[in-house]
Amino acid sequence: MSDIIRLLPDSVANQIAAGEVIQRPASVIKELVENSIDAGATSVTIILKDAGRTLIQVIDDGCGMSDTDARLAFERHATSKISRADDLFSLSTMGFRGEALASIAAIAQVDLRTMLKGESVGTRLTISGSKVESQKPEACAPGSNLMVKNLFFNVPARRKFLKKDSVELSNIMREFERLALVNIGVDFTLISNDTTLHALRRASLKQRISDLFGKSLGKQIIPVETDTSIVRINGFIGLPENARKRNPLQYFMVNGRNMRHPYFHKAIMQCYERLIPADEQPNYFINLTVDPETIDVNIHPTKNEIKFENEQPIWQILSAAVRESLGRFNAAPAIDFDVEDAPEIPAFVPDTSATHEVELDDSYNPFAQGSGGTRRVSKMSAIADDQEPYSPFAPSGDTADSPSFRTADPSAPRQPQTRRRSSNFQDWEKLYDDFIKKRDDGYASMVESKVNLPEAESELEMESGEVTSATLQLKNSYILTPSRDGLMVI
Repeated sequence: MSDIIRLLPDSVANQIAAGEVIQRPASVIKELVENSIDAGATSVTIILKDAGRTLIQVIDDGCGMSDTDARLAFERHATSKISRADDLFSLSTMGFRGEALASIAAIAQVDLRTMLKGESVGTRLTISGSKVESQKPEACAPGSNLMVKNLFFNVPARRKFLKKDSVELSNIMREFERLALVNIGVDFTLISNDTTLHALRRASLKQRISDLFGKSLGKQIIPVETDTSIVRINGFIGLPENARKRNPLQYFMVNGRNMRHPYFHKAIMQCYERLIPADEQPNYFINLTVDPETIDVNIHPTKNEIKFENEQPIWQILSAAVRESLGRFNAAPAIDFDVEDAPEIPAFVPDTSATHEVELDDSYNPFAQGSGGTRRVSKMSAIADDQEPYSPFAPSGDTADSPSFRTADPSAPRQPQTRRRSSNFQDWEKLYDDFIKKRDDGYASMVESKVNLPEAESELEMESGEVTSATLQLKNSYILTPSRDGLMVI
């Protein structure tokens, strides 16, 4: 029997690897941008045509490559990130396998322009379906400019599984947001069909969150921070009242790398129990910094899943940090310190020249009115002199028509005058007389109703003048008895 095991050609092996690494245009962007970050770029520009089907172009100002490195970069398992297996546990770069560029070149047409910093001439390399078509010197800017054209042009079965442009663009946007959140010290620009979707400048994490998702989100998050010997946690979590039913913003980052971790997600969700409805999810942006030797990132083709050596302790530390932030910042309502449109309030400057050594007149009544706007006749002396006491309902003594107001000399002092008993005071006496009359009438009606009680009811009266069945006593204070006009309360 003949041998049946054979080595696959590199082009076929690269296409198989591309099936795991390159799933859609967003995967290409992730791999290329991570390479730019590893090259030390401080500015990255992404240009798209037709949501990446026709063109994906990534321009950076990184270190660039020589002509030899540019050619070797597209060979399978060719990398500058690691040199031995132990380096997998001390990674400080995003990429390390050397599969991304080889996989991209296997299913697309690639045009690379790159030049080392300090050089005067760069290199241009064109590859189509893993086949190198040309490599020649060319003048270009320092850094790298890589164009990926006609994605899956030689794999029609994969190309037809791509979604419509709007769906693919939304996937690209999500991947772009992850990259921008991790690399806050890098300027990012995203252009789709000649339209600039994002132009981000390096900033703090909170500012980057606001730039990506809107300024309103910056007011809906609270900080989380703790530092232990196992892990350092910093980031932001959303307030419970801003939880979402759909598309929550949930991001985990480890040592500058995005990841998905259902176990740590569950730790955060438990902190929000009884704070949000069961069908809602909170926003969070959590960055974990751990020793690279305690994690393994080489367990998934896209490196989005990471295995932790100290998973259980980190779970407890994360849960405690989130609960502490919720308790510290959610107890009181948020205060808006935005003073952009606030009125300017002058600072208080005490008047040191003012003095408070003033002799007070005991007979002064601030509520009384008289000559010169002040009446110095006390209430008791007014009653003794048979004058009318001051009443807040009485009209002012000095009016425009009063004699004291009309003087020949305006500067002459006004003469005091005796005020007459006002008609308002007589109205008060009349009101009191009416009250006495109505009270006497009430007593009369009560006596009459008492006399006219039926004989059967009069027999039920208690001895020694106690309350009868027709009279009730309430709380030892009020007597309720029927009268001619209804119920009387005494």
